[in-house]
Amino acid sequence: MSSKGKSSAVTGGGAALVPKQRFPEFLGAGPWESVSLGSLVSISTKKVGDKTCVPMSITSGVGLVSQMEKFGRIIAGDSYKNYLQLKKNDFAYNKSATKEYPEGFIALYTGEELAAVPNSIFTCFRIKGEAVSPKYLNYLFLGNLHGRWLRKFIEVGARAHGSLSINNSDLLALSVPVPPGPNSLKEQQKIADCLASADALIEAQGRKVEALKAHKKGLMQQLFPQEGETKPRLRFPEFDGTGKWEECEFPNVIFFQEGPGIMAVDFHDHGVPLVRLSGLSGQSVTLEGCNYLDPAKVLKKWEHFRLEVGDIVVSCSATLGRPAIVDDAAAGAVFYTGLIRFRPKSRRLDAGYLEVFLGSPSFSWQAEAAAVGGGIRHFGPTHLRGMKAPLPPSVDEQQRIADCLTSLDVLITAETQKLDTLKTHKKGLMQQLFPQIGETDV
Repeated sequence: MSSKGKSSAVTGGGAALVPKQRFPEFLGAGPWESVSLGSLVSISTKKVGDKTCVPMSITSGVGLVSQMEKFGRIIAGDSYKNYLQLKKNDFAYNKSATKEYPEGFIALYTGEELAAVPNSIFTCFRIKGEAVSPKYLNYLFLGNLHGRWLRKFIEVGARAHGSLSINNSDLLALSVPVPPGPNSLKEQQKIADCLASADALIEAQGRKVEALKAHKKGLMQQLFPQEGETKPRLRFPEFDGTGKWEECEFPNVIFFQEGPGIMAVDFHDHGVPLVRLSGLSGQSVTLEGCNYLDPAKVLKKWEHFRLEVGDIVVSCSATLGRPAIVDDAAAGAVFYTGLIRFRPKSRRLDAGYLEVFLGSPSFSWQAEAAAVGGGIRHFGPTHLRGMKAPLPPSVDEQQRIADCLTSLDVLITAETQKLDTLKTHKKGLMQQLFPQIGETDV
């Protein structure tokens, strides 16, 4: 590769640019080069005009998708003629901040037909000749190489408000690490193929997790009575003919209680934990994002709101019906308003069955129907008093349903952990296969 466009970090005699891991056939090829993006690509400003192209939008972390796929319709409207045209292997930089990519997301277009993106929020560019492998460059962008460079040009306020003002000259000044010598493209492709293999494993594992979740959702729709029905459509063989299900009003079989409203002035840096919505992100209640309360004041005002092991906590505001179990980690904590705890009130109700019921469509449709409010929906104890819990005639059948669904949860958790491990492995691969350019250069 030509030395044209090399960054000062290399030409100025700095430390050699070498990745931590390199494929054996390229070990003797020497240190990598750092070149400007502008030496590899050129800005593309060709507009669609009257040409028929596929209007595209972008999903951060995923890439370019057709507007029809994302929105269910074409939203280009009269502005379509000013859209920027994309060909296969062109890049589109969306200058909108997201949580994962606060400096904007760059996507590689891989479709065969001509596509188009709005010129108001996109900068498009294409590779000059065979200067660099598109897939290799794309993995650098997925690793947010551009974000680490561009953040110095973006005001904090602009990033927070979503719209970014980035000059093309600043984008093109980005330092890009590339392998050296006549086999540069071969080494780039080897790296891209390796990461693509990791992506394929991640995608396959992701499909497996989603299939298990879909299976559980379908099973729950069968094991609990659906809306307007009084019995389930599927019953375990050993319980066929053992009697009818019964609809029990919540207050007769379930204890429920909403957390207290507590003013921010009562929050402290230590003391009794106050569980918030962020503590319900998993199957067990955690202290993530919690505040703390003065123990003396808790004893005086909120002692009867302390969580106990086995309590089931559900969000009743914004994200409805999000159940989590209290274990030793959260026992003794107070739970905040917007959260409701449940526990069996009658021996007729199994605790495990109550847990899976609170995560079932049978509970969800009742909660959604009862919820009030415009933007943020909410239900509370008053609404719960009018709800009904469908109960099998025996606790044994309740336990059978709970065991079935819980075993699926265990399997889903295990497969999700495998998916997370694969993602971590890929992240580690990227850190090993690409040399790290200093913060002054990216």
